[in-house]
Amino acid sequence: MPLMTTRPMFADAYSGGYAVGAFNVNNMEIIQGIMQACAEENAPVILQISKGARRYADMAYLRALIDVAVKKYPRIPIAIHLDHGDTLDLVKQCIADGFTSVMIDGSHEPFDDNIALTRSVADYAHAHGVPVEAELGMLGGIEEDVVGASAEEYAANIEKYLTDPTQAHDFWQRSGCDSLAVAIGTSHGAYKFKHEARLAFDRIDAIMKICPSLPLVMHGSSSVLEEFVNLINQYGGQMPNAKGVPESAVTRGAGMGVCKVNIDTDIRLAMTAKIREVFATKPSEFDPRMYLGPARDAIVAMVRHKLRVLGASGKAEQIMARYQASPEYKG
Repeated sequence: MPLMTTRPMFADAYSGGYAVGAFNVNNMEIIQGIMQACAEENAPVILQISKGARRYADMAYLRALIDVAVKKYPRIPIAIHLDHGDTLDLVKQCIADGFTSVMIDGSHEPFDDNIALTRSVADYAHAHGVPVEAELGMLGGIEEDVVGASAEEYAANIEKYLTDPTQAHDFWQRSGCDSLAVAIGTSHGAYKFKHEARLAFDRIDAIMKICPSLPLVMHGSSSVLEEFVNLINQYGGQMPNAKGVPESAVTRGAGMGVCKVNIDTDIRLAMTAKIREVFATKPSEFDPRMYLGPARDAIVAMVRHKLRVLGASGKAEQIMARYQASPEYKG
């Protein structure tokens, strides 16, 4: 089965009250781990590639690895998504590279400028059959080239950063976006909250009333799983007070219209924790397979767990059926 867009995925997730996992990929072991987990859970997947991943791995290598995954797992719905694109030129490059979904992030721009940028991307992408994710509101933290407010600033002035429901419908209609990443209090990175996590689910509820059928996206939604943080700290790391989004909150969002949940930090933590463990417990080890293998295994287990949290396990066949009945299916 060829790559598909996110349209049939989101249609099924919206009606079914679950979310599709969008996992950032940077190398072979990460892609292998994610795909093995999705095959074992019979779940759809969005493989996200950031601007930084393109620089690090070379898009030609990443695309070749994904092509292998498509061939190896023909029953798993797979989309390739640009994460946090910042220019129309980058979007054009990604569509030429075969991406089946793109994000344009104009959230740091004034409202009308965000709309104008998103509209230009939507016009181009739609002409090539590719759906567009946009962002309204702003997250805290740092993710590669995306720099949000500091944890202190974000917590102290969170109301000004959260997505304004009264703007959402206007933004959706004028920008032409197909899905919307909303700011409800999550942050990028491993230090999302200073104290107890508080997410503005009332914003999601209000947006859904104003924008029925609009698929929403949660960024900055890794849970920063304690087992991996503890392993990192146990074996020489320094990650005090790392705190993520409670998994119960992710599940709740998935039942309210959130159709896509981004997960990157948890992959990094799982991989780093196992590599540190091997280096500390087997200091003479120098075969990369002996530490990247356990790291890959940790990714498999972690992603399987996340797919269950999202409610995406077992949804592959019904998404395939939607895709085969859609205009984008070419046989």
